[in-house]
Amino acid sequence: MGKVKDILDNKGYGVYSVSPDITVYAAIEQMCDQNIGGVLVVDKEVLVGIFTERDYARKLILKGKSSKDTPIRELMTANPYTVSLHTSIDDCMQMMSDKHIRHLPVTDGVKILGLVSISDVVAHVISEQKTIIQHLESYISQ
Repeated sequence: MGKVKDILDNKGYGVYSVSPDITVYAAIEQMCDQNIGGVLVVDKEVLVGIFTERDYARKLILKGKSSKDTPIRELMTANPYTVSLHTSIDDCMQMMSDKHIRHLPVTDGVKILGLVSISDVVAHVISEQKTIIQHLESYISQ
């Protein structure tokens, strides 16, 4: 099974981040513009949280807040679970399943390297399985 590094080498290491002071509305606009389901919340180059569509859907209305007046810091998930480049894809799948999360920031100490989503993990697993099947079919037909 592959490592997180394999996913980022394929998808890229870029991440979208916002300040904790940005409004929820502005963050949602940026997520829509980039067609992404979550952004990292970074303060002075330090990861302080993550904000996802799930945070928006579950926390904004239930707390009686307005997206145009509420800073992201009030709804973000603080201190998100993170992984390293060397974390196995199996471990990512297990963490995502156990913790009911869909995004994992990739870090090296305090340095942010990327972001892995559940769809990235699934696509990687499918690709690996196709390769294995092709090898097995080739071996059998020899």
